[in-house]
Amino acid sequence: MSKVESAGGPFLPYGRQLIEEDDVAAVAEVLRGDWLTTGPAVAAFEEALCAVTGAGHAVACANGTAALHLAALALRLSPGDRVIVPSVTFLATANAVRLAGGEVVFADCDADSGLMEAPQLDAAIRQAGSDGGPLKAVFPVHMAGQCAALADIAELAARQGLTVVDDAAHAIGSRYLTPQGGSRPIGDGSLTAMTTFSFHPVKTIAMGEGGAVTTNDAALADDLRHLRSHGMRRDAAAMRNPDLAFDAAGKLNPWYYEMPEIGLNYRVTDIQCALGLSQMKKLDRFVARRRALVQRYDARLADLAPLVRPIAKSEASEAAWHLYAVLVDFEAAGVSRAAVMERLHAQGIGTQVHYIPVHLQPYYRQRYGAQSLPGAESYYARTLSLPLFAAMQDGDVDRVVDALRDAMGTG
Repeated sequence: MSKVESAGGPFLPYGRQLIEEDDVAAVAEVLRGDWLTTGPAVAAFEEALCAVTGAGHAVACANGTAALHLAALALRLSPGDRVIVPSVTFLATANAVRLAGGEVVFADCDADSGLMEAPQLDAAIRQAGSDGGPLKAVFPVHMAGQCAALADIAELAARQGLTVVDDAAHAIGSRYLTPQGGSRPIGDGSLTAMTTFSFHPVKTIAMGEGGAVTTNDAALADDLRHLRSHGMRRDAAAMRNPDLAFDAAGKLNPWYYEMPEIGLNYRVTDIQCALGLSQMKKLDRFVARRRALVQRYDARLADLAPLVRPIAKSEASEAAWHLYAVLVDFEAAGVSRAAVMERLHAQGIGTQVHYIPVHLQPYYRQRYGAQSLPGAESYYARTLSLPLFAAMQDGDVDRVVDALRDAMGTG
């Protein structure tokens, strides 16, 4: 049988996009128009993202990794400058720091949520000490759609003089709790210098590929826009070669541009942004559906505890769930994670592991030596992501849980 249709029914991947007819129409309209890239759909998408997050500025780019890299470049890291990154994250969070010339200090995470909280950040700061280059920033990660205690992290970072850039690839639509008892959208810029987003197909909002950085700092936003397009500048006030830039009357030559610093081609297309803009209009509906599915999973899995239980819920977050991750005691169950995944796949159910702690990767082991981060390693040893996407039905959750019982040998 194909991956689309299995013995257990239609294949359920761990995540997928929900594309509807109005999304297709939005993309078709761009394809019939004059602008395929760097046109009005990009600006419209950026405005929509500002409206959703409450940020003053949004800079759309090619993908979530590009967003992280642009944010790291905008920090103007010098060789040896260090940035704290939680080890439970995708490779891109740490790699962006290295690509920008900085060094990574890995922080541990809560063993039951996968989140780097203030205590783990504090431990990483203390462990880093004064050996090596200066600590310049911290990149918290909102794992699975849950926000860490962002206010606590921001307060600690401010005391240490660290810039906060939060990785919200999983968290469009999530809200963090404020010290005053309210909540604010992730990406609003109240507690962070920049927030990065991803719009990969498995994310809540899909653009095929796509990313963005939000900020309240106009100078940073201007910097990000130039860095995403080769570092090129066309404004007269920025010209450094007046003999080439201006004609005899002092007017800027219409073809002229300068590159005062190197950038990249991280531009995003109008095709992607048309899809993203159409999807953004459905954000509340998609988030509500994901939350309802998570509630059903939690209820259906309750009697499988302690062998299987959901990841710990953050009390500092109103999560717009990107992943439904559970913690599984594979040793107590007498079955390996690989075997469980294979048995589920045979029933048409896709799963994934988010993530292999980045400090265990060969590149970083070679660069920084072997490290022990027990919380991250404990989380990794037990975690498994089950299917979660807005098109799922309640019966799909029941099917996944029943298949998991069988795969675990508890059915």
